[in-house]
Amino acid sequence: MSTTLIPSGRGAVSFAGIAEDQLRLMLLAARLYHVHGIRQREVAERLGVSQTRVSRLLSQAEERGIVRTVVAAPEGLHSEVEEQLESAFGLLEVHVVQAGSPGEQLSRTLGRAAAHHFADAVITADAVGFTSWSTAFQEMAVSLRAHARPSVGHVVEMLGDLGSPVLQHSAAGATQAIARALGAAPVFLRTPGVTRTPELRDAALADPHVRSALSLLDDLDIAFVGVGPAEVHSRLEPGDAYFTTEQLAEARALGAVGQLNQRFLTSDGAFLPTPLDDLVVGSTLDQIGRAGRRVIVAGGPEKVFPISAALRGQWADVLFTDTETASALLASV
Repeated sequence: MSTTLIPSGRGAVSFAGIAEDQLRLMLLAARLYHVHGIRQREVAERLGVSQTRVSRLLSQAEERGIVRTVVAAPEGLHSEVEEQLESAFGLLEVHVVQAGSPGEQLSRTLGRAAAHHFADAVITADAVGFTSWSTAFQEMAVSLRAHARPSVGHVVEMLGDLGSPVLQHSAAGATQAIARALGAAPVFLRTPGVTRTPELRDAALADPHVRSALSLLDDLDIAFVGVGPAEVHSRLEPGDAYFTTEQLAEARALGAVGQLNQRFLTSDGAFLPTPLDDLVVGSTLDQIGRAGRRVIVAGGPEKVFPISAALRGQWADVLFTDTETASALLASV
C-alpha cells in the first residue's frame, strides 16, 4: 500500500471554501508526514501547532483528496481480478495464479497453488470428497504438506475408476496421499466410473463397499470437484472405462458444454439429464450441491466453458484458476 500526494489542479479535487494558507498548511503537513516519514509530534514542532492540529490537517488532506491511498498488488498477485470473479459469480474465494502453457503443466501449477493454500488451512470435516482422476487434484494431493488434522475423518473418492490401469493407479495413489496429508482415512471407490451398460452399473452398486462409499457422499463437508468439457479430454481414451466419442457427441447435441464428475451441464449451469447418467458410478449433482464447500481447481482454453457453466450454476464456492482463464471468464459475464 502506498500514499500519493495529488497536486492542486489534478484529479477530481475541490478546494472551494478553503483559505490558501490553510491549503498550504495541509499540504506541508502531508508532505512531512507521508513523504518524509516524520512523526506527527515532530511535524507539530516544525509547524508550530499542536499535534491535535496536525492530525486534523492530515485527515482534511485525505478528505479533500490531497492524500490518496493506493493499494499496489505485488507482482504475481491478482487480487483485483479475484475480487471481480467473486462478485460476478457469487464465489467465496478465488485464487488466480500466473501460469505458463496449458495442459498438464498448467494443471500441476494450479494443483501446487491449491496445496499451498490448504497446507495451513484449518479444515474441520467428517467427510472430504476427492476427485482422484483430476490431474490438478493429483498434484495438489502429492504437494500438500502433512500436519496433524485430527478433525478430518474420511477422504472419499467421488468417482469410480476412469481410463487405463496406469491412470487408475495414479488416482488411487492421489487419494492415499491427500488422506495421509489430512490425517484421514481413505475411502476408495474401486469400480469403473463409467460402465458400458446400466446392468453393469447395477452390478457395481450391489457391492457393499461401493454402496458404503457412495453413501458418504451424501454429507460432504468439502468437495474437491472435477470439471471438464463434454468431450474426451486429458489422458482419457474413448470407451476406456469412459464414454465413447459417439456418446459424448450425443450429449453435446442435447446442449452439454461441460461436466462435473461426469454429470453434464448446459451453458447456464443447469443439470442436463442424459441416458449416460445410468452408466456413472459416482457423486450426483445433488450430492455436490449439498456439500458444505465446493472447490474447483482448473484452467486452460478447453475448461473455460465448463468452468463458466459450473460457476453460473452455483456448483462451486472456491475457484483456483490461471490468469488467461480468469480473463475469459470475466469476458463471458
